[in-house]
Amino acid sequence: MKALILVGGFGTRLRPLTLSCPKPLVEFCNKSIVMHQIEALVAPQVMLAALESMEEKYHIKISCSHETEPLGTAGPLALARELLDDGDPFFVFNSDVICEYRLQDFLDFHKAHGAEGTLLVTRVDEPSKYGVVISNDDGQIQRFVEKPREYVGNKINAGIYIFNREVLDRIQLRPTSIEKEVFPQMAAERTLFSMVLSGYWMDIGQPKDFLSGMCLHLDFVERTKPETLSIGDKYIGNVMVDPTAVIGEGCLIGPNVVIGVRLSRATLLRGVTVRAHAWIHSSIIGWGSTIGRWETLIPAQCVARFFYFLVPNRRDHRCGRRRAGKGRKVYQRRPHPAA
Repeated sequence: MKALILVGGFGTRLRPLTLSCPKPLVEFCNKSIVMHQIEALVAPQVMLAALESMEEKYHIKISCSHETEPLGTAGPLALARELLDDGDPFFVFNSDVICEYRLQDFLDFHKAHGAEGTLLVTRVDEPSKYGVVISNDDGQIQRFVEKPREYVGNKINAGIYIFNREVLDRIQLRPTSIEKEVFPQMAAERTLFSMVLSGYWMDIGQPKDFLSGMCLHLDFVERTKPETLSIGDKYIGNVMVDPTAVIGEGCLIGPNVVIGVRLSRATLLRGVTVRAHAWIHSSIIGWGSTIGRWETLIPAQCVARFFYFLVPNRRDHRCGRRRAGKGRKVYQRRPHPAA
């Protein structure tokens, strides 16, 4: 089998991290986003992954299919036709997605119904924010409803598909939306099915969802591979620390931390230094950045690489601590000397 991982786009939702690193290569729980997907594809013996930018790894053959202009979400399939068109079904992944990959079950379901394509769908609490997938009891998709005002269902497109080669005949080499142009036609012809994802799912393309996905993934790791989490008196809850990280004395880490010092619901990428008494909550700190003493980062901050953060001279007179006012930006950015 083969797989196409869609890694195009400008990564605007995850800026400033993506100003210096392609979004699929941003580390999520100590490995790049795209590597989570490649590892999942190895399990059902996928032998070729077509990406727009990657090199060989994990002992599978990886080829690149490079766009010279944006082709949407369907055009890349036409561009990679020669890589995919060998008669076998193939996977397609959106690179923003992190989930509990059960690809062998997904493949078995696709082969059982025999139609052209299968979408992985997931249930959400607020379907009005998404395009809802309407299907019958056996999974055959009837139609799609974009951001419904009234409740019609709670299953949405999870961004992972399996297609037979016939789907390639539907797509021309031009900018095309697979969600708006290809899927509705397939649903009308009753050649498209859906399978409900039974595990966690998150689109991690923006900072707040990246952090929510991190918490979901750490919960999943706790259930399935608890030996990969960090344990000890200095760790609270689900914590994952890279072997290269240095943890100083008196640090309390967690809950839901990937790398770090004293943090809550945060991700620190490689080379980050956090000085004493800093408070970081619900934030992503970019590569090589330094967070100074007593600094506070308000929730949903996403910090670029190689920055020093210095809090303006505003102090809490009760304890002498510099603090953040509600809604205020409390730091100044200065380029790292090595940048």
